Amino acid sequence: MLIADAVLETIDVADFALWPVAALPPYGFLALSGRMSMPEVGTAMAILTDYNSGDSDDDHGLEDDRPASDPAERVRRLITTDHPIARGGVRLRDTGTGVTVNPGCCCGLEDWHEWFGIPNGDLPWLGHDPSPRIEPAGQAGHAIRLWPDGGDADEAPSTDPIELALADLPGMLGTVRDELRGFLSLVEQWAGRYVPSLGGELTARIEAALAPPDSCGPPGRRDQGAAHPRGVRP
Repeated sequence: MLIADAVLETIDVADFALWPVAALPPYGFLALSGRMSMPEVGTAMAILTDYNSGDSDDDHGLEDDRPASDPAERVRRLITTDHPIARGGVRLRDTGTGVTVNPGCCCGLEDWHEWFGIPNGDLPWLGHDPSPRIEPAGQAGHAIRLWPDGGDADEAPSTDPIELALADLPGMLGTVRDELRGFLSLVEQWAGRYVPSLGGELTARIEAALAPPDSCGPPGRRDQGAAHPRGVRP
């Protein structure tokens, strides 16, 4: 069985104290969904605000690189970022073979809409190291292969690829879409607890950056998400 997730690359949150977070190791991946706990949502928000608030060690052009002194300041910097970056992407796992294709370095979940262009021959870039890649499969072009690594010309793949029929792609992307909608619902609830004065702006900003189209066809405007499911795990 193939499982698709929208994931964020985790960061070191051992010393993070602005709001509760789940103790996840850095350089892994956190799957976004409506089934996340509030601490897990807190970790996702720490990740999103890390790169887009000036608190990260990365040089990404933000004017204010002072550490944020409170939750509202850190979240406000994310809200006012022109083009929020969400390091991560779409992860695909084959439970039958055990092969997982993770997004590589510099891949961003904000660009996951590019997967909708695959039926038209537009293959999304999956990032640098370990250099995952997508290629057409089959003479008729009715499938794609996803390699977890070995995208550089001088590197051989370490394992077999995942093969995905294009007929199954809309359902897979629909799953990712639904999981992101569930996550956005939890962001709204999280904001009500920790940054209530910024809740509406925060939810709208993340939705504008990550929200999928209403259908599994070609993507439309990013701010046309449907209503989000409710429910939260304590």
